[in-house]
Amino acid sequence: MRYLVADVLERLDAEGHHAPVVFDSPHSGNIYPDDFGHCIDRIHLRRTEDAFIDDLFADAPGKGATLLCALFPRSYVDPNRAPDDIEPSMLHGAWPYAANPGEKAKLGIGLIPSREPGGAVYDRLLSVEEASRRIDNYYWPYHRELEQALDRAQRFAGAFWHVNCHSMPAVSTVVSPEGPGVPRPDFCLGTRDGTTCDSEFVETVRGSLVDMGYAVSIDDPYKGVELVRRYSDPIHGRHSLQVEINRGLYMDEASITRNDGFATLKTDIGRLVEAICNYARARVGARQI
Repeated sequence: MRYLVADVLERLDAEGHHAPVVFDSPHSGNIYPDDFGHCIDRIHLRRTEDAFIDDLFADAPGKGATLLCALFPRSYVDPNRAPDDIEPSMLHGAWPYAANPGEKAKLGIGLIPSREPGGAVYDRLLSVEEASRRIDNYYWPYHRELEQALDRAQRFAGAFWHVNCHSMPAVSTVVSPEGPGVPRPDFCLGTRDGTTCDSEFVETVRGSLVDMGYAVSIDDPYKGVELVRRYSDPIHGRHSLQVEINRGLYMDEASITRNDGFATLKTDIGRLVEAICNYARARVGARQI
């Protein structure tokens, strides 16, 4: 079944032999709202998208998993940031909610990004009203939909395995944690230093990718951010893993187009999804969704 909230999100439910697995792609959206009002050239915003990640994981429902995708761009409001990770100085007027800007927000890439590698996103301060509207109409609906999908999986199977799907530049940029100019591995698995899922699940994913010939790192350079932090609790069967895929494997980063490696990678992602679903089914045993 397909569930759609126009311009906000799309959820594709599992087909066939269900597994307690949810994949989500919070940064692949490319429907730019009319009220965005950015001054930076759109191409710079498009280069911050996790372009085509939704397509790479599109076979997940057919393997028995749920797939949730944001349709709005992360540069408008970022669902993988904490709701208080906002810099009040970017707003016109007093922010009426909690504000606890972290290092990313101070760099301009918090809940509502104000800077991208291409420069300043706006030539103005955002009004409190428009910032609140983005959070209310886009950020929270995405979070609610993901939380409900995860809760359904746990309710029926006693546990869930959540894979938070992203892409990363092939070479680090000026806003990257390791500084600019560092080549990335093929995949990075983020566990927030082993706190968001059990090690057996991480090893299952890592081993599947290594067996397919990919170079895989763990928590380097990305450990995972809000979505895996907020919804994980491995002691109580709630396992969340962030997966970052090197864009050079499947796309031209300058033109944002698929390259010759796309089809091979999509096939391999399908194999990875199947391995994850089989792992989850084995862990819950006879009790199935």
